[in-house]
Amino acid sequence: MYDQVVEVLDKLRPFLLRDGGDVELIGVEEGIVRVKLLGACENCPSSTLTLKAGIERALLENVPGVKELEQVF
Repeated sequence: MYDQVVEVLDKLRPFLLRDGGDVELIGVEEGIVRVKLLGACENCPSSTLTLKAGIERALLENVPGVKELEQVF
């Protein structure tokens, strides 16, 4: 599952980088994916939307076993 999560994040990364941000995978445990937003994404007012509507949705759709996404600060 870890490798599949990395693959999905790598596909989304160019969109984040274009806006001056990035995402770091902290870990995957029991279907919970933990990430840290970096750069412009750290303080962006749309970061919750980016996490839930963007990253979490992509993970749920593409990686069997993913239950939720948590942001680590």
